[in-house]
Amino acid sequence: MSAITTPKTSAPLTLAREVAALLADLDVDRARIANGTLASRSPITGEIVAHVKETGIRDASAEIEKAYSAFLKWRLVPAPKRGELVRLLGEELRSNKQVLGRLVSIEVGKIISEGLGEVQEMIDICDFAVGLSRQIYGLTIATERGEHRMMETWHPLGVVGIISAFNFPVAVWSWNAALALVCGNSVVWKPSEKTPLTALATEALFERALKRFRQEGGAAPEGLSAVLFGGREIGDILVDHAKVPLVSATGSTAMGRAVGPKLAKRFARAILELGGNNAAIVTPTADLDLTLRGVAFAAMGTAGQRCTSLRRLFVHESVYERFVPRLKRAYDSVTVGNPLEPGNLVGPLIDGLAYESMRKALEAAKAAGGAVLGGGRVTVDAVDEAFYVRPALVEMVEQTGPVQHETFAPILYVMKYHDFDSVLDLHNAVPQGLSSSIFTSDLREAEAFLSARGSDCGIANVNIGPSGAEIGGAFGGEKETGGGRESGSDAWKAYMRRATNTINYGRTLPLAQGVKFDVT
Repeated sequence: MSAITTPKTSAPLTLAREVAALLADLDVDRARIANGTLASRSPITGEIVAHVKETGIRDASAEIEKAYSAFLKWRLVPAPKRGELVRLLGEELRSNKQVLGRLVSIEVGKIISEGLGEVQEMIDICDFAVGLSRQIYGLTIATERGEHRMMETWHPLGVVGIISAFNFPVAVWSWNAALALVCGNSVVWKPSEKTPLTALATEALFERALKRFRQEGGAAPEGLSAVLFGGREIGDILVDHAKVPLVSATGSTAMGRAVGPKLAKRFARAILELGGNNAAIVTPTADLDLTLRGVAFAAMGTAGQRCTSLRRLFVHESVYERFVPRLKRAYDSVTVGNPLEPGNLVGPLIDGLAYESMRKALEAAKAAGGAVLGGGRVTVDAVDEAFYVRPALVEMVEQTGPVQHETFAPILYVMKYHDFDSVLDLHNAVPQGLSSSIFTSDLREAEAFLSARGSDCGIANVNIGPSGAEIGGAFGGEKETGGGRESGSDAWKAYMRRATNTINYGRTLPLAQGVKFDVT
């Protein structure tokens, strides 16, 4: 790893005061961040900026019971009326985009545009859900029996549990909550213990929307949305509770291995969004200028802490010597520093554990024969408690060792390939299957990549990187990524129960499949 360097930056910000002011602007009671036992630490400086009150075990169970009572009432509200609440939430998010976006940047360490972009995702999914509230439709199905009609209807499911990770602290909640609410469900959210402040802010904005909804005559029960603060024990309550028929959990594959069997044991549904060891293929016909921009953002953006961050890059041998040196120059020139300052493109890792994981992965890559560029720790504003790093580019001879595993940090493993069929096999030869991309001008290669024999991921792109998904498509992946789908397309169906209905409007009773059962 390279030596520690110290870029020139301005004086440290008084983040604790700024956090208090931002939350006050959203009407969050100062008492909720002043005397709690859950320390909120900003990765920008490593300082503790708030102490949030944690939810007790009994209180968590009580909130779930309240959410269940709310569901029993909310399910009876017509879906377009439910959509009106989500429309108002979208308005609150638009009005407070700057405040919430900056809070995301402070609590997670995202650069300003990415913090604002996360709030924009929330706004976008609200827009999507409002339209969906008038389009929750089932099929009319042909029946073999005369004077009968067969159809399917969709009904609200119940309390939807949401367990979110630190890297998208509020967007993931909105992907689930906006759909769950228009589908007639109540919501109970357990945010990451690393990002309680953005959860408090989101809760406050939802309460504003709820107040307006009621003032305009909307019938919204108490307990419709709740937030539970704490560690794993609080998440376990949500996972184990019999009145929570669906849990959407975002996190590591290890977390999914713990959550999935528990939900299966009680026959609850799971939407699992887990690890992603995402890859891209650079073919001989790739537009290298476009490819460079796509790879740079996907690999280095958000300090490599997106589920869809680019981890593996396969470059055809005919363009390797033209492309990889350019990519190295981009790595050398990218600005690392305080994400609140304009011009910086890479902020800090979330904490010291993330840095240690990165350091160990790079050591393992070296041991496997990898040539490492970057990866060294960077000091910013002489703060030792923050963990800034230079993104690492590692040239590997083959896909081995740490390349097979996701490290949640800005490490890009670059490998040379010879023929298209073999690189497809390499692309798919990891346990994870979230996102993928190919850079090519060859129609046959593009279509093959998207075909049944191509990428085995839930997201497969052409001439864009694997990260930065829009809300209109279903988000999720295969294999150890968990198989869940959130956000757009028909992901809403996971939040509802389907009933098949047959109506006999005649005076006879023919049985299906020609069965005869006559009684007198």
